Amino acid sequence: MRREEPLTRSSQDYLEAILNLSEREQNVRITDLANHLQVTKPSATGMVKVMSKQGLLQHDKYGPIQLTEEGAKQAHLVRQRHRALKDFLVHILGVPHKTAEKEACLMEHSISMDTSERLYLFLRENLTK
Repeated sequence: MRREEPLTRSSQDYLEAILNLSEREQNVRITDLANHLQVTKPSATGMVKVMSKQGLLQHDKYGPIQLTEEGAKQAHLVRQRHRALKDFLVHILGVPHKTAEKEACLMEHSISMDTSERLYLFLRENLTK
């Protein structure tokens, strides 16, 4: 089964977490993911199963979790949106880093892809000068 509807907030959080963990560790396991997201192992297992059926992840029981090509694409988009929002909050509005991190996580799920892309382009243009 392939994903047809937009990603949920939870799916976006899982994709971003798996991407970040996979860049630090060779293998991402359910336990790593659950600890990172501060959820139970059964919750993480259930979500990984759903996302595997959607074609976003590959995971065999007791094995590592891997992003599929589509999952990696979506994870990078989520992370780009998160970083753009955090940069805007910190560098443009002067919000402290810790607060900006939390609020960017909340905001990234609420803005459209068009707004996200415009923000990214604005920051790239104005913060690299």
